[in-house]
Amino acid sequence: MTVTKDESGQEDADDQGDRSADAPQGAPDDGYTPSARRLERERYRRARARRATAIAALSTLVTAAVLYLVVVGAPGWPRTKETFFNGQYAREALPKVLEGLWLNVRLLVVCGAAVLVLGMLIAIARTLRGPVFFPLRALAAAYTDFFRGLPLIINLMIVVLGVPALRLQGVTVDPVLLGGTALTLTYSAYVAEVFRAGIESVHPSQRAAARSLGLTNRQALRHVVLPQAVRRQVPPLLNDLVSLQKDTGLVSIGGAIDAVRAADIIVGRSLNYTPYIVAGLVFVALTIPMTRFTDWVTARMDRQRAQGGSI
Repeated sequence: MTVTKDESGQEDADDQGDRSADAPQGAPDDGYTPSARRLERERYRRARARRATAIAALSTLVTAAVLYLVVVGAPGWPRTKETFFNGQYAREALPKVLEGLWLNVRLLVVCGAAVLVLGMLIAIARTLRGPVFFPLRALAAAYTDFFRGLPLIINLMIVVLGVPALRLQGVTVDPVLLGGTALTLTYSAYVAEVFRAGIESVHPSQRAAARSLGLTNRQALRHVVLPQAVRRQVPPLLNDLVSLQKDTGLVSIGGAIDAVRAADIIVGRSLNYTPYIVAGLVFVALTIPMTRFTDWVTARMDRQRAQGGSI
């Protein structure tokens, strides 16, 4: 590497070396040798990263040790351990809880699909333009306001316990179907607002450009507005699905044998609460992958926005 000698020659050589080091791997070798300043900076960064990792690990260990000592040193810990962390009841409950969890997973899949479809229809109804669509907009707004304000547990009780009391011909009394219906009604209201926020976040010029190209309002909504709206709202939609996965355990109030109800049966027979802990840990294990996937999608979309890429 040849460098012109002047009073700032050393700085120019270092800067040129820094830029060359950033070249992609596999590029032709031009005889570059990293500068001493570059090597020193890289050593400093590695040392700082190691120090930060060591501090984080140490602080985590100290926190865990303190919590362990506080819990184990509590006066009622022996009784609590026997009541909530009994290995015998945990081994007995795990197979039955996993068997009941299959019902929760099926409810998540079916209700999740129904919620996305119904939520999209409600959101579209709320964004329709023109006075002729006012009744649809009013009904959609009333639906979202009512079911977002109504506690889910009350909605479940009304649907699961109230519908069978009507004795309607041809209407199911299956607690699983009724519980899934209640979940769909409540979560559709939340998802509808997520979709509506995405639709309204699309600039009006996008719709105007589509109309100028000859697309109808329906075609502009389907091919231009909705694809952008859905992509922008993927993280909050995934968060709602994570919440739905946890709330599928509430269908047990109607007698459906899911993971929570399976644990409740063992607790009622043994008067030991360890099965509840097992059921809770199973739900956590099911939720964590979905949560991490949501975080990954959110971070990826944030990087794309920062780089000016497509979202």
